[in-house]
Amino acid sequence: MALKVKAKEKKLKFSKDGPEVYRYVMVPDLYSTLDQDKVIKEAAIRSGVSEGVMSACWKGAGEVIKAWATEGHSVALPGLGNMRFGLSAKAVADVNDVKSSLIRTRRIIFTPTVALKEELANTAINITCYDRNGEVVKRVTSTDPGTVEDPQGDDNGQNAENSENSQSEQGQQGNSSTSSETATTFALTISRTGTGSATVTKDGNAVNLRGQVP
Repeated sequence: MALKVKAKEKKLKFSKDGPEVYRYVMVPDLYSTLDQDKVIKEAAIRSGVSEGVMSACWKGAGEVIKAWATEGHSVALPGLGNMRFGLSAKAVADVNDVKSSLIRTRRIIFTPTVALKEELANTAINITCYDRNGEVVKRVTSTDPGTVEDPQGDDNGQNAENSENSQSEQGQQGNSSTSSETATTFALTISRTGTGSATVTKDGNAVNLRGQVP
């Protein structure tokens, strides 16, 4: 078993005034969606019960999960994890300004079990690389263990606003977090060489500046 990933060469911009550059960006390559009837059929085969019984149990469980989740409960999904309600909202200083219109979005948050996270972390990755013309240029198979991140924000939604702001900033920079592009910091050394002049060294290259040097 392995997860399929596409690495597509795309043009990205990492700053508002910076140049556009090509980078390989990886995205999941998903199979077609399995409909409910297919899932029920497979579950019936694996559990040894009829499809009719499995269908009734499936629908009953779905109604219970929907009802309890919308009442504010964290509902267990057997063998998978827990599902709960979450939100993203603006923060205000005055209690009189607190109102439901401050809520930006309502969320459904799924927290996987440790076993499911370990299974995902240990699943191999098959990467197919496509250049800017859509041609396959490389295939990579990795079995290195990965890291499975937890849902963003804690149970009280205290990190929701910070998370959303962070996502917004990343979006303005062309999703730079998906590539290997990193900011470079240069060290500038200024030495006084005479009255009204200075020498600035950047990466070993001297640049003469005119003007008063403190």
